[in-house]
Amino acid sequence: MPLRPDDNVTLTDVERGQRALIRDAAWASLAGSLYGGVILVGFALALGAGPMHIGLLAAIPLIAQVVQLPAIALVEKLQQRRKITVIAVTVARTLILSLAVLPFIADAPVQLTLLVIAQFTISALGSITACSLNSWLHQLLPREGLGAFFSRRLFWATTIACVGTLGAGLLVDHAPFEREIYAYSVSFLAAGLAGYVSSWYLSRVPEPRMASVGAHGNVWSRLKLPFGDTNFRNFLIFMASWNVASSFAAPFLTVYLMKQLGYSLSTVTTLWVASQVANALTLYSWGRLSDRLTNKAILSVAMPAWFACMLALVFTAEPAKHTLTLPLLYLLHLLMGASAGGIGLANGNIGLKLAPQGQGTAYLAAISLVGSVVGGLAPLVAGALAQRLEDNELSLVLQWTSAKDTHEVSVIAFSHWEFLFAMAALFGLYVLHRLSKVQEGEHVSERVVVQQFALEALRSVNQLSSVGGMLGSLFTFGRLFDRRLYARTAYRRDAEAPPT
Repeated sequence: MPLRPDDNVTLTDVERGQRALIRDAAWASLAGSLYGGVILVGFALALGAGPMHIGLLAAIPLIAQVVQLPAIALVEKLQQRRKITVIAVTVARTLILSLAVLPFIADAPVQLTLLVIAQFTISALGSITACSLNSWLHQLLPREGLGAFFSRRLFWATTIACVGTLGAGLLVDHAPFEREIYAYSVSFLAAGLAGYVSSWYLSRVPEPRMASVGAHGNVWSRLKLPFGDTNFRNFLIFMASWNVASSFAAPFLTVYLMKQLGYSLSTVTTLWVASQVANALTLYSWGRLSDRLTNKAILSVAMPAWFACMLALVFTAEPAKHTLTLPLLYLLHLLMGASAGGIGLANGNIGLKLAPQGQGTAYLAAISLVGSVVGGLAPLVAGALAQRLEDNELSLVLQWTSAKDTHEVSVIAFSHWEFLFAMAALFGLYVLHRLSKVQEGEHVSERVVVQQFALEALRSVNQLSSVGGMLGSLFTFGRLFDRRLYARTAYRRDAEAPPT
């Protein structure tokens, strides 16, 4: 199929492209679930990786986003975003497929070195893809209904990723091979093939010709535009702080669960799946809310919940691992998944919304570049810190002394990876401070977001369950909220009316 831009893109073409983008996201997520995330960390641990290796693997996708600088120039010069995107992402998926050879190499240090090199190359190609694709979608998709479209796209991506991750985890733990590491070869092979299907669907998406924005100078002059926009600069600082906080401890959660708490890879994948299921089930509600309210309002509710869960991870195994540890971990993963869905959707939408039409390439690339500069350092620092704190523990002990005996009870004991979770949660306070500086439409209170989210959740239950429908008819929360809203509006109108 020719990959040149289309001279004329109709509304029908856009709708066809949206369907292809949803299918592309599903297959791309399957490829990512069979290769990255929990599976990649498990593979690195099987090769003998330490905290610094894990930190480096987590930092590479962020650091590699610096490649977007030449990617901007490439996109602006060639003005063939579909061709750039499809070629770059297909080469990356070929490299993923080639990782299937690594388990057959006898030398472990060589395996780790090749894994790091491959991860950097794949991430660099992914950055080129993201730069080109963001500019492409920014021009193709209408701004109205972005939340609903991306929520559908993320829903199917998340659902398929759950199946892939769970299947890969079960394959590794119950592989019919002489060594379980060979199961990773099967997973990487399947990931590459799924990626090729994703590339085919991506090639089916129409591409309008790039709009001319006049003389705009070189790449550096283009990148100055987002930093000169005061509100967008505040958004960049917010995104940079979020990347630091989210990249500091989250990449090490799999290591913490497997190494410190002793859970198997299949158990860890079920925790990840629980998180993604919650993510998928709430995406539709988050999408409707983002169209109805503001993305900033969603972030002001979802982000505190995510950071609170990050801090609560420290207390799931206090004072030691117990029978309730795993149920608590499932609960926290469900809450983190639901809040992460709102965060991911709102962050993507607000970036597209604040970027001026015709300048999406530079503005959206600036988001990635700022995040890569500071966010890429976070897992490296965290990995080095975790290696240094490996044998350290901070305890809060209560001591009861009597005439006959002395009793001590450990209330809190932070050790190794748990330090990282506590630090990330504390840094979340600064992230929320930076969010308050971003302007996006009218201010919406957190209580309104929670109420509206509850209504959306109840509406979803009504559609899926006869019991939900019965509850909806018995407890008409929506009507109560609409009445309160109408009463407040009427009161405000009467108060502002001039006296007669």
